[in-house]
Amino acid sequence: MEGRENKVANNLFFLCSLIEYIGRETKNHRNVIVNAIGKDELQHILDLADIYHNENMDKLAFNIIEKYNIREGRYDNILNANFSIPTHWDIGKVYKRLIIKLSKNNNKSLIESLIEIYNSWLSRKIEDFNSSIYYESPEYLYQSYLEGDNL
Repeated sequence: MEGRENKVANNLFFLCSLIEYIGRETKNHRNVIVNAIGKDELQHILDLADIYHNENMDKLAFNIIEKYNIREGRYDNILNANFSIPTHWDIGKVYKRLIIKLSKNNNKSLIESLIEIYNSWLSRKIEDFNSSIYYESPEYLYQSYLEGDNL
């Protein structure tokens, strides 16, 4: 263990933050980014995230956008936000905690859990910065996810 988190949790945090960053850059829902990259490449990025930390985020995002042919979308949650906007790091932390909890409690890999969460109804709520759900506790988010789309 290095620092306050283990390496895998820190790498997952970076990957989730990168997904958020690319989503903002391309104006896409985050599941579009996850699905474009795919399971194998997401695992690759997760495995090498400690190295990618040293890259310029703009350059890394650009390379991924080009490699996976991620087209410009129409979802601009920054432009439409009425309140203060969390950073891509803030949102990365929200997803990291939720993914780890789902992975541990359901005996799934981190990448399987990541794909499941980003393709869920809850991801759309998290990326809506006019709601405050991304400020909720990790336990609340996890229980909400289990309950389904009742928010």
